[in-house]
Amino acid sequence: MTLEESSQTPLTAFTNFIRKEFLPVLTDLRLAIILLLAIAIFSITGTVIEQGQSIAFYQENYPENPALFGFLTWKVVIILGLDHVYRTWWFLALLIFFGTSLIACTFTRQLPALKAARRWKFYDKPQKFQKLALSAEFDVDKDNFTSIQNLTEILQKRRYKVFQQDANKLYARKGIIGRIGPIIVHIGIVVILLGSILGAMTGFMAQEMVASGETFQIKNIIDAGPWAAPQVTKDWSVKVNRFWIDYTSSGGIDQFYSDMSVLDREGKEVDKDTIYVNHPLRHKGVTLYQTDWGIAAVKVRVNKSPIFKLPMAQLDTGGKGRLWGTWIPTKPDLSEGVSLLAKDLQGTVLIYDTQGKLINTVREGMSAEVNGVTLKILEVVGSTGLQIKADPGIPVVYAGFALLMMAVVMSYFSHSQVWVLQQEGNLYIGGKTNRAQVAFEGEMIEVFEQVSQSKGEATKSLVSSL
Repeated sequence: MTLEESSQTPLTAFTNFIRKEFLPVLTDLRLAIILLLAIAIFSITGTVIEQGQSIAFYQENYPENPALFGFLTWKVVIILGLDHVYRTWWFLALLIFFGTSLIACTFTRQLPALKAARRWKFYDKPQKFQKLALSAEFDVDKDNFTSIQNLTEILQKRRYKVFQQDANKLYARKGIIGRIGPIIVHIGIVVILLGSILGAMTGFMAQEMVASGETFQIKNIIDAGPWAAPQVTKDWSVKVNRFWIDYTSSGGIDQFYSDMSVLDREGKEVDKDTIYVNHPLRHKGVTLYQTDWGIAAVKVRVNKSPIFKLPMAQLDTGGKGRLWGTWIPTKPDLSEGVSLLAKDLQGTVLIYDTQGKLINTVREGMSAEVNGVTLKILEVVGSTGLQIKADPGIPVVYAGFALLMMAVVMSYFSHSQVWVLQQEGNLYIGGKTNRAQVAFEGEMIEVFEQVSQSKGEATKSLVSSL
């Protein structure tokens, strides 16, 4: 054994292992189905279990005693990464493994199948026609016979691409695009997987509660990929010009709106939109969704004092509705005061004394006498709850789905093949297709009828296995 042969032996052994042992397993359809089911199950888990919340949230909703389903506790959620499923190493590994399986299958099976379908195939023996789904044998010595040259015209009119080796052999095909469809399906799925990985690694999600009239920058990020920093832009901010709620006649919420402006570093407006549920604001790859609302503050005046803007905090009502409250002194030494409560933005404010007794109910613009002073309620200031997302992988995912839809259309085309052989005074015609068998049978019978104008008169045999 030469030195060169010795140095190539390990590489040859490794190549043979990959080709004969690893690739058959990697391209196995059963493995692909198992991986796809695992991805689907964990994706559902990421939808059911709230993503990107605080540990306190999971401790409250997934306690250790009693554990959900007997095993799902907050510790399990945190340890397994179920609080950020789509960014865990094992979920990304599943995506990569599944994509690798599809790519390997494309190169080892789909592309060779397409290459074989594009190759010209001529039958030189009558026995081969007996294996076809539909075939017929004609006697060329009879009258009313169409020559092989005319048969070429017949097939071309039916959109077949015809290849002729010599005067006695003919091969025709159409619908080769149907063979490309499965390859495009694999490409589309791989593109979707790449888009998902890109979004998981570079995207982020934030939540902000912003009072009407205030300006903010994205800071409260609750979930982000390891490479998401460039997506969190610092060169622009958002101003909530106005937040308001439309109520139904029964007092329920119909819709809530936020009129918002995007400002550059100099405070100049560069974009503007009014957002509401299912109508977000998009700017530089960042999307701002309207998801919640609250009461931020109340503007009041005591006698002829300046206007005070008092922040309001949400109170714990034990699940009996939402309520916000604040306290305002009615004496300079803070020895007396009243509590102001509001449950919505319709402008009604309840005034309670220190003993918890309801003193008065007023609306915006109205005044009330409390503890010897005149308290005027000028405005109840609402706040908008925003969910802010950036996902650079979305355009890639959309491109993948576009490829899938295109592949579905392509897959509807049947790959049909027809062979013709003239030998020893006989003409043999046969064909097969990969789908739409009934339509293909009807087409072939019409071809046979055109070959022999009187059906059966010049035909020795007609074989169909359909």
